[in-house]
This record gives sequence, structure tokens and C-alpha cells, in this order.
Amino acid sequence: MPIAVAFAATSALLLTGCGGDDGGSKPGDEIAGADTDKSTASPSSGAPEVSVKRPSVTLPSDVKNVFEGWETGDAAKDALLTDVTHRINATDAAIVAADPESEALRFYYKGGALAGAATWVKGYVDEGRSITGTVRFYAPDLVMVDKDTAALAYCADESKASDKDRKTGKADRTPVTKDSYVAYNSRLEKGEDGIWRTAVLESERGNAKCVR
Repeated sequence: MPIAVAFAATSALLLTGCGGDDGGSKPGDEIAGADTDKSTASPSSGAPEVSVKRPSVTLPSDVKNVFEGWETGDAAKDALLTDVTHRINATDAAIVAADPESEALRFYYKGGALAGAATWVKGYVDEGRSITGTVRFYAPDLVMVDKDTAALAYCADESKASDKDRKTGKADRTPVTKDSYVAYNSRLEKGEDGIWRTAVLESERGNAKCVR
């Protein structure tokens, strides 16, 4: 079950900040009447606390994401990792809702990654497909470039998840292979509101470091 579209960016670009495109919709734009959850985020050092309205993200009972080892004990790093889990859930929720213009996508992505995520979701909509099952995310490897930029690599096990027909609800039956395991590399940027947004995202199926 693909969770995000792959982008042609190298790990070096993710680290140096040269792989992102700041064009497209602004990730913090709000949609009038949208349901949101209120929470407080800690912005960049020296700035006053900002009350951030996070978009509500809800997954159906047959779609579940499990995050293993995504707590470091460091508050700042854990806040970043939490925002990534929200981004992953937001992508799945947009696919389920057939909503490539999802507010949550625009909240947790930016630049080229936002445009790619919207295109990815639209692909599901155009093909009449949705998703079902459980995906396990593990082995997060976080590198803090500076206080507002980070590179994160992680793995996903999609062996217990699949696409399904949106009308009939029938799930695809696909054998478990090395391609059921996906390696992700991402570049994140911290906004003035304290939210870590994904600016660049790439993926590779069957990567040896993730196959188990």
C-alpha cells in the first residue's frame, strides 16, 4: 500500500536543503468550516508560543498505522517525529476520503512534497481505489541539520496492507515480496508556528535495509 509518492532527491540534497521546492499552496492555509484540533506547539527558540489549529485526521477502523521506535526521549526530536506520524496518517485519511485538496495534506506537507502528495491521492481517486490494512513504520533515523531543518529516513512494512476497490470494498490479494517493504527518505522544515513539515520525500521499494 503506497503511502507517499517518490521524489527524485538524493540524501545529500535532503541534508543540504537543495532538494525542496517552496512553490505551491501554503501548508498553513485554513479552509473555512473545517474541523480542527487545538494544540500548542513550541516554535523556534526565542519566539513566543503560538496556538496552532491542527486539522482533524481520522482513519477508519480498517486502516491502521503502527509506529515502532518513534520515541527518542528527546522532547524536540519527539515533537518532530510526532508531526511525521501525523503527516503519514493525513495522507492515508486523504486517500480514504478521496480528497487530494485535504487541509491536512496542506498542513503537514510543503513545496514539491505537497504537490506530489496531492497528485498521489488524486491517482487513487481517478482509479476508484482506496486502502485497507495495517502498515508498520520502523527504524527511524533522524539527523538534525540545524534547529529548523532535519533529514529523516525510515522503513515501512506493507505486508499486511493493500489497495481496495472503492465501490465494492474488495481488497487486492497480493503476495508478500521484498517490494512489500519500503525505505523512505525525507527532508523536514520547521515553520514559525513550530510545526515540522515535509518538504521533500522519496521512497524505494525492496530496499535491502528494510526487508525483513
